[in-house]
Amino acid sequence: MIRMFICVLILGWLPAGIVEAHGFGGSGFLHPLTGVDHLVAMLAVGVWSAQIGGRAIYIVPSYFVLMMMLGGVLGLEGWLWTHLEVYIACSVCLLGLAIVWNRQQSVWIASGGVALFGFAHGYAHGLEIPQLLSPAVYIIGFLITTIGLHVIGAVGGLLILEEPKGAIRLRLIGVVILVIGLKLILFCKIDPI
Repeated sequence: MIRMFICVLILGWLPAGIVEAHGFGGSGFLHPLTGVDHLVAMLAVGVWSAQIGGRAIYIVPSYFVLMMMLGGVLGLEGWLWTHLEVYIACSVCLLGLAIVWNRQQSVWIASGGVALFGFAHGYAHGLEIPQLLSPAVYIIGFLITTIGLHVIGAVGGLLILEEPKGAIRLRLIGVVILVIGLKLILFCKIDPI
């Protein structure tokens, strides 16, 4: 299980950044899977929620999804958010750092942090809704995929925690996520104001 999880995280070395939307009905479903920044962040939210445990397993990802929906709707409006890519890359770093830190965190503090990250990721998705699609269909698609990625991250995290030295392995996954986030920051395209 840990090998499969690491393989998914290694995808972080692929080109990053917001990619163009696909232009067919499934693009909302596919969009979170086509950007390494989004993919890794959404898996990391699930992993971190599993690491915190208890109610965090469903509360923390729920806040991410709710704020992602709001961000997606506001992104539709096309409001300018300078350095959005940097903010999204920083969210990956901070999620990796939270997993590495491995401290029992308040569910509400963790939820507040991921809510901010979810808003940014949703905003990025909203900016890229293809003209050919119904915005509602696109948003529902990326929300369903996001929930699926959170579940995969949480289940993967719980399975790893059951293994001998699972907590250490989970922290190593956090290091990989952090390194992917740093790589994303280094290669962000920063638009001049």
